[in-house]
Amino acid sequence: MNIIDSSAWLSFFADEPSSGHFLAPIQDKDSLVVPVITIYEVFKVVLREASENEALQVIGAMQSGIVVDLTAHIAISASRLSLKHKLPMADSIILATAKLHNAIVWTQDIDFKDIPGVKYFQK
Repeated sequence: MNIIDSSAWLSFFADEPSSGHFLAPIQDKDSLVVPVITIYEVFKVVLREASENEALQVIGAMQSGIVVDLTAHIAISASRLSLKHKLPMADSIILATAKLHNAIVWTQDIDFKDIPGVKYFQK
């Protein structure tokens, strides 16, 4: 299972040079887990920088994976992970969702660097 962090989704949709790192896990729809917080973050950025139409198209593509809502179990796990790894809220929710689904987190976000179960790629 794979989770694409918001930074990686944005790189992919912007066709940045680093986006190639994320192509295979994004295309593997059966193994793609999408935490609802990544939908929030990506939609917000694309809406701010482009248009609502583009933001809706991007979110449509993201929803081809398995969308996972935030539950009390994930929130509690995220709180623990946030304290342990000094992660911001969204990152800790993404990591908690990954652990629940035995997924690898694919990211360019330096906050995830050196955390087990994460594939970090420098921008």
